[in-house]
Parts: sequence; structure tokens; C-alpha cells
Amino acid sequence: MNSAPATPISTWAPLRSPVYRALWIAQLVSNLGTWMQTVGAQWILVDQPNAAALVSFVQTALALPVMLLSIPSGVLADLVDRRRLLIGAQTAMALASLTLTLFTATGHTTPAVLLMLLFLLGCGQALTAPAWQAIQPELVPREQISSAAALGSMSVNIGRAVGPAVAGVIVAVAGPTVVFAFNTLSFVGIVAVLLVSTWQTSPHILPSERPLAALQAGTRFIRAAPSIRRVLFRAILFIAPASAVWSLLPVIAHDRLGLASDGYGLLLGALGLGAVCGALGLSRLRVLFTPTQRLALAAVLFGMGAVATALVHSVVLVLVLLVGAGLAWLLAMATLNSTMQLLLPAWVRARGLSVYMLVFMGGQAIGSLLWGLVAGAYGAVTALLVAAGLLACCAVSTVWWPIRHNVEDIDLSPAAFWPEPQLVVEPEAEDGPVLVMRGYDVPAAEVAAFTVSMAMVGRSRQRTGAMEWRLYRDVGVVDRYVEAFVVRSWAEHMHQHQVRLTARDREIEETVAHYSAGPHTVSHLVAVEPG
Repeated sequence: MNSAPATPISTWAPLRSPVYRALWIAQLVSNLGTWMQTVGAQWILVDQPNAAALVSFVQTALALPVMLLSIPSGVLADLVDRRRLLIGAQTAMALASLTLTLFTATGHTTPAVLLMLLFLLGCGQALTAPAWQAIQPELVPREQISSAAALGSMSVNIGRAVGPAVAGVIVAVAGPTVVFAFNTLSFVGIVAVLLVSTWQTSPHILPSERPLAALQAGTRFIRAAPSIRRVLFRAILFIAPASAVWSLLPVIAHDRLGLASDGYGLLLGALGLGAVCGALGLSRLRVLFTPTQRLALAAVLFGMGAVATALVHSVVLVLVLLVGAGLAWLLAMATLNSTMQLLLPAWVRARGLSVYMLVFMGGQAIGSLLWGLVAGAYGAVTALLVAAGLLACCAVSTVWWPIRHNVEDIDLSPAAFWPEPQLVVEPEAEDGPVLVMRGYDVPAAEVAAFTVSMAMVGRSRQRTGAMEWRLYRDVGVVDRYVEAFVVRSWAEHMHQHQVRLTARDREIEETVAHYSAGPHTVSHLVAVEPG
């Protein structure tokens, strides 16, 4: 049990925000359109030579851009206005989908044209996803982030469960053109909602960072944030074995359960139904269990689903356990996603979430490939049982590698609390690197506690921009300690001063100030080329 709030926050609470509600509905329709589009695309290719390979290329064309572009997209989403970025990306996707619709209606959709347009739509999705995730904390209060993450996962799973079934009927009656047209309208709907919606964002008080410098700053932040690295690690531990169920379920449905395509759709529907149930019950689960306990529970439930698909011959029992697996999937994804969002300050949120997306997509893609190879060599049943064993290990490992449980209490609001440096020479923006030295007078009795607190200060400096950080003892002055850190340029140091510091960083520095006697001394040194 945990110390979570006694009063659960409803899963539906974010929908009280008119902007969030409109965007969520538009995204739900778009998710339906995306899965319907996939069915229509696969239907076009089923009669082509080498159909099996071409059909598999549909998912590759949609997923590959996300893996290739998620990190650059995260950098871009942190540097520009996210609302405008979303409008531009969704407009481009609407145009690509419209092109696919017109080509299909006139009989010009060859396999090459189809895959090229799907790849472009995948690029749009890669461009959209980090920005879409990053705006969630701007739309709802911090305490509703977990509910918003659950609603987002619910939207995806409703699309996954309902979209293919609806598309199958529409394609059979009217052909794939209609589902492509629906997908086009779904993108238009999102653009319309974005155009009429506004929400409060953090103003840019300094010129934007350069892309490469922004990428390096995001990398440094994650390296210096153990809590975030732990979330990414736990995501890999869950997603890699869980991908076995998603990748091998068609084989199990056909070979072991003797189901046709509609039966396979029923199995997917059970997973989707479980995800919806998980979202509905998430508020209660958040009260009963810590985030780490929720991840352990998710691993156990999904492992049971893997065992069921491997060993159980009763379709009804498999469906029941897959509902539990769907609940587990939602529980894990909502917990991981919301924890990432709550641990990331606004200035680096999209970059951090893009890394999470890369881990998520890469874990699924590589995991599916590996489980396919294992199933080919030893059989699908063996592969699923091994995956279930790894999920059990994932659950047990939470004892040693938990994730942070009080993320809602961390104050990451911007807090520019450093005094402006006193200058006699104004450096140029790209001058650097910059060496900052700060002295502390610490009584001998306080040194042990001081050095422990300074370790947290060091991570704070590195998260906000320091390439290097060290604590020194000045052997020429009694009880004098000096921290020194290096920032890439004067412009980045100004971002550190005015944009990147948070209330949490201020709390860390106030703890250190408690052990230091007398005022701090700060020096700024900008590198110059000799000669």
C-alpha cells in the first residue's frame, strides 16, 4: 500500500477541460481512422504478387519513421510553438491522406505509391507524437496527468479494437477509398480543433537554442536524472517480453485455437476491452498501489495472458485472461507515461518523451522480431512461456529497481532564482565554454552532510546544462569548498539562469545553504583563445 491521496481522482477528470475534451475526442476519431487506414492499405495489397511481404511492409512504413525521427521531433517540439507544430504536421498528414484517397479512387494506387504515402504519414506521426505528449501538462492540472495518460492509452486501444472491425465491414461494402477518406477527415478534425483552441504556455524569454545544442542538452538532462533513467529501464523490462503476445497472437489464434480472422479480431477486442476497463479503474488502483506496485501487477497480469495464449485451449478462458492482459497493458503504459511527464520540466519535456517513445517503439519492434525468431526455432508456445517467465522476473525486479512514487509532489515550475551575474564585459552568445565557480564556507562539523547535499546539486547543474561538474576543497583557505562546472556557451548558461531552473532546484540549493556559513562567492570565466 502507499501514501497516495485518499480521494481518487477520476479517470474522466481531464475531460472537464473543454480544450482537452475537444482534443481527446478528435484524437480518438483519428486513432480509429489510422487503424481503419491500415486495414484498407493491407486489403489493397492482398492480391499483389509477394502479398505477404508487402502487407508486412505496411506496418514497417508506418512505424519506421517514428523510430528514426522521434528524437529530432522531440528536439523540434521543445524549440518551437507546439500548437503551431501540431497544426502544420496534422495538415501535412491530411494532405498525404487526401492524396492516397484520390489515387485510390482513380485506380492509381500502386504498391510503391501506397507505401510511399504511408511512410509520409508515418513521418507526420513521428513529428506529432512528442509535441502531443508534451502539451498534456499544459492542458490539465498536474494531479490529473495520470488520468490524462490513461485516457490517451484508452483512445489508442479503442482505435486498435474498433477500427479494424469497422474498416473490415466498410472495405467489404464500399472499398478502401472510403476508409482513406474517413482518415483524411479525422486529420482535418484535429486541425480544426487546434485552430480554435488556445491554452497557456511558457513564454520564450530568450532566443531558441540551436538544434544540436538542444539535443545535447536533452541528453545531458537524462544522463543526470536517475529517476527518468529508471522509468526507461522499467519500460524496457516490461515492453520487450510483453511484445511476444502482440506479435504471436495471430499465430496462436490460427494454429492453436482454430480461429478465422473474425476470431482473431475478437482476441484483439478482448485486449482493447481490458484496456478500457483499466482506464476506468485506474483512479482506484492509484489509491491502492504505488506506481512501482502497479507495474509489478501489470507484469503479473500480462504474464498470465501470455501463459493463457500458450497453454489454454478454451477460447472463452483465453478471452477472459486477455481482458486482464489488456488491463495490465493500460496500467503499465499509463503509469510509465504519466511518470515520465511528471518528471520532466517544460523546457525539456518533448525531448524526454521522445526518448521514451523510442524505447517504447524500439522495444516493441525489436522484441517482436526476436520473439518471431524464437517462435520459428522452438515454437510459439515456447516463446510465449519464456516471455511469461521474463514478465515474472520483471515483476520481482521491482523490489530492487522501483520507480519514484511521489512524482506528483515534485515542483518543476520554472524558478529563475539565481542572481544575474555582475559583468564588466558582455560576452557574445556563442562565447565559451563558460566556467562557473561558486565558493562555500563550511564548518568542519557540517562537511559530511554538505558533501551529500552537493551530490544533488551536481546532478541539478548537469540536468540544467553543465557538461562537467566537480566539487573541490580549497587547501589555501580554512573550511573553503568550491564547486566548478562548465557550460558549453554563454547563451546556454543564460538558458540555465532564466529558463531551466525549477522550484525543485531551488529546494536543493536551499538545503546546501543550510550547511554553509557566510555569503557565497560566484565567478564566471569565459574561455578565450590564446595568441
